[in-house]
Amino acid sequence: MVLGAIACKQDKAREVSARMFDIRKKHGLPHSFEVKWSKVSPGQLSFYMDLVDYFFDDDDLTFRAVVAPKGGLNHQAFNQSHDDWYYKMMFYLLRNNLSSEAPVNIYLDKKDTRSGVKVDKLHSVLANSAYDFDRRLVRRVQIVESHHVNQLQLADMLIGATNYANRGLLGQSAAKTALVERVKQRSGKILTQSTLPSEPKFNVFVWRSRGGV
Repeated sequence: MVLGAIACKQDKAREVSARMFDIRKKHGLPHSFEVKWSKVSPGQLSFYMDLVDYFFDDDDLTFRAVVAPKGGLNHQAFNQSHDDWYYKMMFYLLRNNLSSEAPVNIYLDKKDTRSGVKVDKLHSVLANSAYDFDRRLVRRVQIVESHHVNQLQLADMLIGATNYANRGLLGQSAAKTALVERVKQRSGKILTQSTLPSEPKFNVFVWRSRGGV
């Protein structure tokens, strides 16, 4: 499993969307074209390459991924459910963006969660971890449709590239392999190993099970 998140300041969100719409227009794609890793193909490769370059050229955008192999998990031994484990992984994903200096709003792709109850639990876990018991810092955790949010679409592309590298699929698709290589080149990372925790632009944490936890 690979979880990932794009982060930017709230006052930059509209600017990011506008730039992504401009890149669509440059490549003759409709305003409504949804950016998805599954759509990466030879015919759209130059478009996706431009999106990767845009991400790395824009200082207002950061990305973090958590790579969490599911093999060998033993939830029973650690008195946890699979959902409990999922919350842990989501905490590892988002903790770098929790700060006492500025409140955060978190928007989840609908496919990444199954119910409003799960979102409420995640909100509680994140807020409590930041000692934010009145939820002034973690203000919102909300499910949204990715086709309405450009930042989520950009995240999907980078998650896909990270997942592709970690699953050992390089070479199976020439277009996707080329895009992964561009991400590796621009980030200076190999995508299959953890970066320094302080890595600001393209941060990867490869979680390893310790006896099933």
